[in-house]
Amino acid sequence: MTKNISIIIGSLRRGSYARKIAHNVIDYFPEDYDARIVEIRDLPLYDFDYDDPEVTDRLTPPEYARFRETIKASDGVLFITPENNRTIPACLKNAIDIGSKPNSDVAWKRLPAGIISHSVGRMGGYSSQKNLRLALSYFDMPTPGQPEVFLSQSPTLLDENDKFAQESTVRFLQDYIMRFLTVVTNAARVRGSVR
Repeated sequence: MTKNISIIIGSLRRGSYARKIAHNVIDYFPEDYDARIVEIRDLPLYDFDYDDPEVTDRLTPPEYARFRETIKASDGVLFITPENNRTIPACLKNAIDIGSKPNSDVAWKRLPAGIISHSVGRMGGYSSQKNLRLALSYFDMPTPGQPEVFLSQSPTLLDENDKFAQESTVRFLQDYIMRFLTVVTNAARVRGSVR
């Protein structure tokens, strides 16, 4: 049975390194996984009035509903994000907030998560990944253990065809994807045993 993996990119820029990394990583999933990029570009800014039952004059945007249903139908989610001002980009935080409501039906709850952060500098998006992990911990989302993935100096990692230039980078990321999928498989077993 095919498992669905949602890939969320923490950048809206069409030519972002995060998007290029995502397109490489998609190829590392086995055939029985359907890994797809879930776009967050058109999500309206989160406003609790949309989800407050006491506010009757503001309807929940259809973009919210589609995004939430897509995440809930996923077996796991892979975040690929740069770092903006030592934290996660605003678009990614917005998507997390949208998936966190309504309180009775949180899309992220116990969903396996993988995180790949990057930066054009030497820190590899360390601060963004730590801030993202903090946000996701609220939803009890299992993640792979060490080693974490911090891709530093991201422009140097890609060749002229936007493929990874070093085989060692490919092997490292392939290993991470396999470890992430182990978390996905284990979480599916737990869900199955609870039913």
